[in-house]
Amino acid sequence: MRIQGLGVIEDALLELHPGFTVVTGETGAGKTMVVTGLHLLSGGRAEASKVRAGAGKATVEGRFAGVAGERALEIIADAGADTDTDGSVIALRSVGADGRSRAHLGGRSVPVGVLAELSEQLLAVHGQNDQLRLLRPAEQRAVIDRFAGADVAVPLAEYRRVRAEWLAAVTELTERTTRSRELAQQADLLRHGLAEIEAVQPAPGEDAELTEQIKRLAAVDELRTAAGAAQAALSGAPDGDPDAPGALGTVGEARRRLSGAEDSVLRELEPRLAEAEALIADVGGELAGYLEQLDADPQHLERVLARQAELKKLTRKYAADVDGVLAWAEEARQRLSTMDISEEALAELAARRDALAEELAGLAIRVSGARAIAATELAEAITAELAGLAMGQAEIQVTVHRRPTDEGDPHALRVHGELLHAGPDGVDDVELLLRAHSGAPPLPVHKAASGGELSRVMLAIEVVLAHADTVQTLVFDEVDAGVGGRAAVEIGRRLARLARSHQVLVVTHLPQVAAFADRHLVVDKGTAEGVTRSGMRVLEQHERVQELARMLAGMAETETGRAHAEELLAAAEADKRAAGGAPAGEGRRRRR
Repeated sequence: MRIQGLGVIEDALLELHPGFTVVTGETGAGKTMVVTGLHLLSGGRAEASKVRAGAGKATVEGRFAGVAGERALEIIADAGADTDTDGSVIALRSVGADGRSRAHLGGRSVPVGVLAELSEQLLAVHGQNDQLRLLRPAEQRAVIDRFAGADVAVPLAEYRRVRAEWLAAVTELTERTTRSRELAQQADLLRHGLAEIEAVQPAPGEDAELTEQIKRLAAVDELRTAAGAAQAALSGAPDGDPDAPGALGTVGEARRRLSGAEDSVLRELEPRLAEAEALIADVGGELAGYLEQLDADPQHLERVLARQAELKKLTRKYAADVDGVLAWAEEARQRLSTMDISEEALAELAARRDALAEELAGLAIRVSGARAIAATELAEAITAELAGLAMGQAEIQVTVHRRPTDEGDPHALRVHGELLHAGPDGVDDVELLLRAHSGAPPLPVHKAASGGELSRVMLAIEVVLAHADTVQTLVFDEVDAGVGGRAAVEIGRRLARLARSHQVLVVTHLPQVAAFADRHLVVDKGTAEGVTRSGMRVLEQHERVQELARMLAGMAETETGRAHAEELLAAAEADKRAAGGAPAGEGRRRRR
């Protein structure tokens, strides 16, 4: 990823490791601009205030490698974007100093929403705002559904399909019942219109055809004169006058003279005259037929005019032309089919509603049951992870309870005699509770956890859900805030475990976390001529020691600091080698 003109960063190139990349730097150096750049590349909100002072625009360009997901490939194809031969695609986002934003994907200009859709398939950014999202009930339900995988996804998809049909039946029955008088009046008007149209029985395109007939009948004398003169000019006088042979006789005479000539050049012209003679004869015959069909009967014209008047009555009322009238009639028949307010029709619709409600209730129970099973397993898995994150006494509980409602709720569904709200995600409310220690009551996570504990809870959830994630890249923006000591080491260890199945990018201020990285990037800030600039570089091993020593306590220049940093790096490397077997989460129940 390349960042230009964003915040304090003038121009920086990020070379990310396929595994675990860490970004560190002094406070204010611009570490958070890395995450800001990723948010922009993910279709996030563009703010002119983020553009570097003096720069015309900020630009973030990223190359997504190995894009293989079906939905991601579909988004790229729909945008008309080009991918490289290795399957990678380049995304670009620019923000002008005036606040205007532009997005490109695979060399094509695209709406910003396209980048947002694509990033949902490839990238997940976790920061303080994401922790706040975790506090929402809908997000907590999404966590358990991700963990449950197909056990919830399959019945939930069927539930949503049946729910759409049930709501349509409920709405239609309500409308027919409450608007019976209005619908009856509308039905009468539609039937009257259909009766008028059916009495006339118009044919498609008939009005245009009648217009042509009327023009012809009104000018029959002029047409007969023109056609007769043309026929005489071609075929000769009707009485066979030799002085008026017509074009046909003249061409025949020319043929006879040429065919009898002794000059071969003249004889070669004769076949061409034969073709002309045949063509003239054909046209003459058609003109004769046209003259025979010309009808000068005034009564016929009156009948045609009367028919045209009938059609005009319809076109004045229902549409601009006969084809439109026929389309109105078809639509009217379809509307009438849904406006039957007879007792039989209402009873039939009510029976369909009740049958769909029964089917929906069964599916809701299936979804709730699958969530309840997953809730127990998820709580145990997160609790086990927290124990490794220096929260050994903490316990997570995931509760799944049904959402009661009353008769006034338009989405009320009776399940086993209980009236529940049937939302698009089922009838359940899901809540994550945290018992901070054995003597504490279980409370909602945001009430029971401090800032640092909330970060660790979120990281534990991400580790547990690692193999349920379809995205290939996970980004953590200082989720280790408020954490130190052994807990910091455990966070680094778990991020390294995540990096065995995902690409992981972490912005951190903790040396214990940074020590576990496969690649270490540092953001440097400098001032020249009164202008602050930040850049980014990859650290070599000896440079990592110096940076970790600085992070430990600003002891980059002391032997003690470097020794501590070297020890921290060595311990992290040994830990990663020892854990190099099964990926994180293996052995836990796979539910996808």
